[in-house]
Amino acid sequence: MKYKFDQIFDRTGTYCTQWDYIEDRFGVPDLLPFSISDTDFQSPDEIIHAIEKRMKHGIFGYTRWNHTEFKEAIIDWFRNRFSCEIKKDWIVYSPSVIYSISKLIEYLTNEGDHVVIQTPAYDAFFKVIQDNNRFISDNQLIYENGKYRINFKDLEQKLSHERAKVLLLCSPHNPTGRVWTKHELEIIVGLCNKHNVFIISDEIHMDIVHDPYSHSPIINTGSDLRNVCICTSASKTFNTPGLGGSYMILPNETLKQAFLLSLKNRDGLSSASIFGTLATIEAYKTCEEWVDELTEYIHDNLKTVEDFINEQLPNLKFTVPESTYLAWIDISGLPFSSEQLQHALVHHAKVAIMPGETYGEVGKGFIRMNIGCPKSKMIEGLNRLKKAIDYLESNTEC
Repeated sequence: MKYKFDQIFDRTGTYCTQWDYIEDRFGVPDLLPFSISDTDFQSPDEIIHAIEKRMKHGIFGYTRWNHTEFKEAIIDWFRNRFSCEIKKDWIVYSPSVIYSISKLIEYLTNEGDHVVIQTPAYDAFFKVIQDNNRFISDNQLIYENGKYRINFKDLEQKLSHERAKVLLLCSPHNPTGRVWTKHELEIIVGLCNKHNVFIISDEIHMDIVHDPYSHSPIINTGSDLRNVCICTSASKTFNTPGLGGSYMILPNETLKQAFLLSLKNRDGLSSASIFGTLATIEAYKTCEEWVDELTEYIHDNLKTVEDFINEQLPNLKFTVPESTYLAWIDISGLPFSSEQLQHALVHHAKVAIMPGETYGEVGKGFIRMNIGCPKSKMIEGLNRLKKAIDYLESNTEC
């Protein structure tokens, strides 16, 4: 392997959300974190060098995103990685994926309208819907034999409601790691067209997909693209969220103009981060091999999680996901509650692993462990998970 994903970097003291502010989520400092979904990998050298070169210029003024180099880097990435053709005019900069989703919900719905999501779901989805005063319409995924599938009968029922206006899709899916097949996506698009529901597809995990699976962008599933939008970013893949910036692929011209008007005039956010823009361009132009090796390393980490659980934690269940660096671990076989496990993890084993109910009530009985890190850190985290379970099993009064 050409790249050194095993290398340890000390992230403390860098204002890092995952390491320096772990107390915000878990109430206790100095935990070994496997929580928020960025990684502990250094970004590719090509990105670092591009930023260093720009830093030496020393002037960091207002920055345009609406230019050929930014857009062509995105077009080429989608063409080369996903055999997906997109047009320059569809590409729109946004400060973040969640900002894009929030603004689209604002434009497409009224207060009290329904936004359909599939649970368990990325926790920010709940917040962005509720705090826009919209109603969460919950299409619960079906969990069978360690794998999730869509309940299409229930999905159509939710989409057919007169106040259902948006399906907020996560593709690939966080936290379960499902990669929706093209056939599944075609059914989703067909149902949404039938009931005139707009699809906002969060595809930020699109690059880290494990063989033999492949990601299908939502715009590859049909010719009528008026009711679909992709919200995504290079930041998740290349570990650059601190640099800022994301983008949408939005074929609907009317909606695009409304978004741009808000971005520039109402919210004053149209000037992009120069470093985020450079990182996206450089990543998509020169770092494809790095992504391939990253995905291979992450898959090996996930296999290590599977082996560890099978050998040392027989009451837990884990199936290697089809995508992401998120291990969605079934803890429902333990003889104690999720709350008891979290207390032991935090206060006894000194490790931070997200409780499944963070991703909706249907996530109770699971934990989500971010294994986007050097293998040595991950193994230490697994040992601490075992330490917490051993502690609970040896202490009946917890």
